[in-house]
Amino acid sequence: MSESTPNARLEVFCDGVFAIAITLLVIDIKVPLAVNVHTKNEVWIAFAHDLPSLMAFLLSFIFIFVSWVNHSNFFRILEKSSPKFIYANGLLMLSIVLVPFNDAAVAEYLSSENMNLAQPAITLYCGVVLLNNAAWLIISYIGFYGESLLKTNVDVPKIKQQAVYIRYGFVLYVFIFVLSFWFPITSFIIMSLSFVIWLVQSIIAREEKMTW
Repeated sequence: MSESTPNARLEVFCDGVFAIAITLLVIDIKVPLAVNVHTKNEVWIAFAHDLPSLMAFLLSFIFIFVSWVNHSNFFRILEKSSPKFIYANGLLMLSIVLVPFNDAAVAEYLSSENMNLAQPAITLYCGVVLLNNAAWLIISYIGFYGESLLKTNVDVPKIKQQAVYIRYGFVLYVFIFVLSFWFPITSFIIMSLSFVIWLVQSIIAREEKMTW
């Protein structure tokens, strides 16, 4: 990235937000204290007890990492910025900085003996994912339709075709969010699978050298 580009400062700021958020995830993974275990089996049991924390960390890592990859790709097709775009981008950053808190909440309550307590934490997590998707919808609308922010050599029809998947994702995450009030574990599993699909799709897109 060249510092002379119009969006250079904004992109650097966003990269910093992504980096801090993804680093904070690992803080909530606690190593079992040696004074509380006496055999190797107890060590493994203690690690198994932390499995929800590890799973939540992995899913949140995938979520933030793929968001950063897509965000980076998106900025490559932009020629300039605008006040509306900057504030919409701020909404996206808000959804990213909330992930470590929600990650910690899900890990804590999934580890509790009463699984019913996990519902509010999972619903909040689903809400943040929905907020992230809504921010992408707003950003893509501003970039593709509302204002002329794209580079002149960008294949606009192809980019708009790819952006349709954001709308599909929005419908999916609205469904998951509503479902989480009654079936939190099921909604969390569906959301987790969507992250994996999102990751695979991102890898395929990069291999095919798609612009966004």
